[in-house]
Amino acid sequence: MTTKIHSAVDALGNPLRSILTAGQDSDIIQAPALIEGLDPDMVIADKADDANDFIQMIQDMEAMVVIPVRSNRNQQREYDHHWYKGPKPGGAFLQ
Repeated sequence: MTTKIHSAVDALGNPLRSILTAGQDSDIIQAPALIEGLDPDMVIADKADDANDFIQMIQDMEAMVVIPVRSNRNQQREYDHHWYKGPKPGGAFLQ
């Protein structure tokens, strides 16, 4: 048995919120809870968080979505590669 720590951090890496789950749980299950109630300018996350409902939640917060697109998506979308590689102040980042 393993465990996984899902975390949202600010641009400096300071933790904002963490959730502990079983290791086999998918990352996307906890992603909405990690950013709920926050007011980020952008959300930077990895491909595991590339889900339509989560992306819509971020857009409804009027935040920029910086999540790489999964290769199996039928409709690809753009994301800012520079922000993904080097985060800047003002965002919420999921780890």
